[in-house]
Amino acid sequence: MDLKLFRRRSLFSSKSSRSSSRSSGFDAMRFTKSLISFLIALPILIMLTMILRHQNSDRLTGFADARPSFTNATTPPLLEVDVSQSIDMATDKLLGGLLAAGFDECSCLSRYESFLYRKISPYQPSPYLVSKLRNYEDLHRRCGPNTHSYNKTVEQLKSGGNFGSTDCKYVVWVCYSGLGNRILTLASIFLYALLTDRVLLVDRGKDMADLFCEPFPENSWFLPLDFPITNKFNSFGPNSPESYGNMLKKNIIKASMESIPSYLYLHLSHDYDDHDKLFFCDDDQVLLKKVPWLIVRTDNYFVPSLFLMPSFEHELSMLFPQKETTFHHLARYLFHPSNHVWGLITRYYKAYLAKADERIGIQVRIFDKGPGPYQYVKDQISACTLGKKLLPEVDTKRSVVTPSENSKVKAVLMTSLVSGYFENVRNLYWEHPTVTGDIIGVHQPSHEEQQQTEKRLHNMKAWAEMYLLSLTDVLVTSAWSTFGYVAQGLGGLKPWILYKSENQTTPNPPCQRAVSMEPCFHSPPFYDCKAKKGIDTGKVVPHVRHCEDISWGLKVVDSHAEL
Repeated sequence: MDLKLFRRRSLFSSKSSRSSSRSSGFDAMRFTKSLISFLIALPILIMLTMILRHQNSDRLTGFADARPSFTNATTPPLLEVDVSQSIDMATDKLLGGLLAAGFDECSCLSRYESFLYRKISPYQPSPYLVSKLRNYEDLHRRCGPNTHSYNKTVEQLKSGGNFGSTDCKYVVWVCYSGLGNRILTLASIFLYALLTDRVLLVDRGKDMADLFCEPFPENSWFLPLDFPITNKFNSFGPNSPESYGNMLKKNIIKASMESIPSYLYLHLSHDYDDHDKLFFCDDDQVLLKKVPWLIVRTDNYFVPSLFLMPSFEHELSMLFPQKETTFHHLARYLFHPSNHVWGLITRYYKAYLAKADERIGIQVRIFDKGPGPYQYVKDQISACTLGKKLLPEVDTKRSVVTPSENSKVKAVLMTSLVSGYFENVRNLYWEHPTVTGDIIGVHQPSHEEQQQTEKRLHNMKAWAEMYLLSLTDVLVTSAWSTFGYVAQGLGGLKPWILYKSENQTTPNPPCQRAVSMEPCFHSPPFYDCKAKKGIDTGKVVPHVRHCEDISWGLKVVDSHAEL
């Protein structure tokens, strides 16, 4: 063979081999890039597909089959939300800085998942409140159960006698009353702890650990079981020798005393007397500030009276520039459902509420004797929800109403100890179409027949139902009910309040819109600490007024709120 020809063929073969190799490499790179692009786009395509499927087909399916069908298998569907809002929700995991990062998420799923189930709150915590909470967490870490400071203070308590100065001071919440009252009073005492630089410790009672997660990082909020005076808690009352009010009455204790008792019992329940109520006077706080241990038993949400105390006025205005958000922020910080309760909440939400365009909560609590249901209450619920256009009217003449493009699926969540009120509303929308073409599904998680405060599962269901009510868009509550107060505060909702009936007749008007989302203080003091005389404490400052549902009660409102 010609040597030159052989060399040309060898050169051509070598070039072809290198060209083929480069081509294969380029193909592999193109494939990798395409695969990465596909994987990035896939979740977006799935989300858009699910949302469009919901909008096109789910709107008219109603609630006849309350099956758990969701746009996402692990979290509830976030409907009609643009991408920027989704990003905002993802960054709201810590509720605008209200919550601290770093907890074990599996030990308390609700702490960092709750934002997925409710709209972003329009009420953001103040930077000062956020800073105050982080400082409190440091204090609790340093002074909480089984720390050196705690152990030292407990040893002094065991030894009896009077105290000198201590590094840490404590306020102990005694577990008492129904669950709604417990939540409200615990929030009140935590706020008092923030204002006075005390460590809050919680008497766990029979079920507190089963209902709530630990709110503070690294150290428990529960009072250790070996606390030396726990056995006295059940016997404490207004006439107890350790009662601050009782000691004042008998001139046993004075602000000028140099020798301070190791602990005092504060009786702040509905049956407290004028001496007990001096707790809300600044002069008495000077003495109480020196006492290492304050043990508190109460069934009152006493925050409004803290807002009337000059010594706390500036601090409270810094913590809560929007005054009516006090319980809203405290509750979202403190009360995270345990994993068991969170399971009750999320399963029910996904099955019955998640796919609705609008959620309406109706909380019915009747204080009349007898089992009910009562016809006058049924009429009141209808008069309020239909008269205020919270629910649509029904068409009693036609069997079918063709839905319009603006028709909605609405889920009504009802809570009551009995099922009769739920059945009345459910049957109305089952037997007749709405004049608007809206599809109305009515649901009630439980009907326990009577309040069973000491039963663990009963309280779990009650806590789950309070929380579910807080996830609604519109809320109707019953007068005097702490159950409703908790729901409205957690949800940041100003509810329609069903008036308490007189003589078992339907009130006219049946309900009124609350001017504030804050709970009502049912048994406030009516006393001017400086003048030492009785006054109407609902007329002292513009941001503390009488309640809509209890004329003598007090509640915190924003100063510009309409009466």
